[in-house]
Amino acid sequence: MDEVTIRVLLLGDEKVGKTTFLSRISRGVNGLDGHAMITLLRDIDQPFIFELRNRRHTYRLEFYDTSCPEDWRLLEPDLVLICYDISQRLSLINMQRIWIKQFRTNFQASDRIPVIVVGLKRDLRSETNPNGIIYPQEGYKVSQDMRVDKYVECSAVTGELLKLAFEEICTTAVKTVTADGGQSEGGCVVS
Repeated sequence: MDEVTIRVLLLGDEKVGKTTFLSRISRGVNGLDGHAMITLLRDIDQPFIFELRNRRHTYRLEFYDTSCPEDWRLLEPDLVLICYDISQRLSLINMQRIWIKQFRTNFQASDRIPVIVVGLKRDLRSETNPNGIIYPQEGYKVSQDMRVDKYVECSAVTGELLKLAFEEICTTAVKTVTADGGQSEGGCVVS
């Protein structure tokens, strides 16, 4: 069985939930429901490695957060996840103003690398938040405007939609090593 390495880079502001997300999925399939305790991963332990298997291949997914390695711009990712905090409008704005531009500026193959927007901290979406509610439709619309491939959202703390989000990320990651690549066929797909 062949082993294929796929590099996944997480971009986004500090404290949007990237570490908690990675920590939760590091618990494996049984940890995706939100009931198991979360032990936060340490940045110095990157890349965070996850293995997937099918009949033909073993896929080694290496997840990198922007906080480490020191210069993430030197990576050559196969898939990029741009993350924002659903409860913080500024992180949504920065996703548009900063992170998509950083991605396109720093990676020469940006037109061939699939991008998934990941809305994190779904459990903190609040009707009373003075910053305004960021509904899934708004996150999807912003993702379409950024011309990314997919939009998913979840809560790593409660496990809400986490399994679905992780499956979409894995499916896209595996497609990056096929002849067709992992990009969608035009337009953003909601999962």
